Amino acid sequence: MPYVREDAAGPSTPLVAVAPDHYDRWSEDAPAHHRGWLNAHRFRCKAGKWAALPDAAGAIETVIFGDAGDAWIDRLVKLATELPEGHYRLETGWNREQRLQAALGWGLAQYRFSRYKDRPQPEARLVLDDDIATDTQNLLDAQYLVRDLVNTPTEDMGPGELATEMAAEAATFDARFETIEGDALLEQGFPAIHAVGRAAARAPRLLSLEWGREGDPLVVLAGKGVCFDTGGLDIKPSAGMILMKKDMGGAAHVIALARLVMQARLPIRLRVLVPAVENAIAGNAYRPGDVIPTRKGLTVEIGNTDAEGRVVLSDALALACEQAPDLVIDFATLTGAARVAMGPDIPPVFSNRAEVARGLVEAGEATEDPLWELPLYKPYRKLISSDIADINNSGQTSFAGCITAALFLEKFIDDDIPWAHIDTFAWNPSARPGRPKGGEALGLRATFEYLRRRYGKA
Repeated sequence: MPYVREDAAGPSTPLVAVAPDHYDRWSEDAPAHHRGWLNAHRFRCKAGKWAALPDAAGAIETVIFGDAGDAWIDRLVKLATELPEGHYRLETGWNREQRLQAALGWGLAQYRFSRYKDRPQPEARLVLDDDIATDTQNLLDAQYLVRDLVNTPTEDMGPGELATEMAAEAATFDARFETIEGDALLEQGFPAIHAVGRAAARAPRLLSLEWGREGDPLVVLAGKGVCFDTGGLDIKPSAGMILMKKDMGGAAHVIALARLVMQARLPIRLRVLVPAVENAIAGNAYRPGDVIPTRKGLTVEIGNTDAEGRVVLSDALALACEQAPDLVIDFATLTGAARVAMGPDIPPVFSNRAEVARGLVEAGEATEDPLWELPLYKPYRKLISSDIADINNSGQTSFAGCITAALFLEKFIDDDIPWAHIDTFAWNPSARPGRPKGGEALGLRATFEYLRRRYGKA
């Protein structure tokens, strides 16, 4: 692991943060052999730069680094992967939140997905101060969980394996886990989930986790669990299909978010719903032009079988509202239009309550996990109207695709229930320090912080 606890660290090397505009003054006060070493190596103090300063025997005595950058989570990412083996401790004037963010970035930089291929692990370990140790480790573990689930190919992360992962979280925290599978979905009132997943060799499922005390406010988290998306009969080209193992990224987010909630013992009653399917092609696949029923009683005309995520979520959101929850939040890798609008790093958030959207955005700013509000623009409802059904699952044009998708989901939310929808990408398309190429949690920390602020601690 990237960390060592303060009480178990033993000897450790100090990491000294030096602001670039204070470097000359710091250098004047430094020991002469350190100053000479830095001058000889023409060290320039700026973001991402560091220097290991030797003692008289040539061993590393101190590491200095440029205390600069736009985000605290990026302060230590290069150190985490470039420093040699050993234990290192921060010596800075940073406050708790700054140290926590920097420590989290250190851990994120050391992530390696090695299930199928041995990959060298960085051997530098950061000593965690007692006041941030538990929170840092929990946040890192949740972020790693999302990355691992999304990175795992569908052969090893289908609906059944996703159920196993969710059941394991339930067992860890003494929560109740249930699954409804195959034709039982029709018998118990989930026809939309069944329609999307029925063509796959592995049966569709609705996964449910429940935790918490009666009497506490009910919060429902719903996550799109499309374990692979061929596009269905409206088949994707190969370039569009290559990353579709990540189409269960919404499910990965809500499973990890549930872990954080249960670890923190937030005083809420939690329910997690994941419609887990593969959108496959076979003789019994649902078709363009079909009209399918939903749990809420609304009918959906299928304008495009590749707009399947909103269809499976419709049944899950309808079930969520039946218990009159205090709040519903869904995560979904729902639209390419969100990426066109916001790029890969910033998930848009939609909500039927302005204060919920603002709260999520503010929590994202506080945790350096950005979200951005987009509108549920009511005039665009006409773009998903249908002549023969209550609603169409696909917009009539390519305009405002992430908004029309959110408006579709809103149809399945009762007006009196606060709801937010987060259209996350769950992927880093290229490697950057602290953000390896592959699965990524985007909006996870922001949403947990929002729940913590809204409901407080037990």
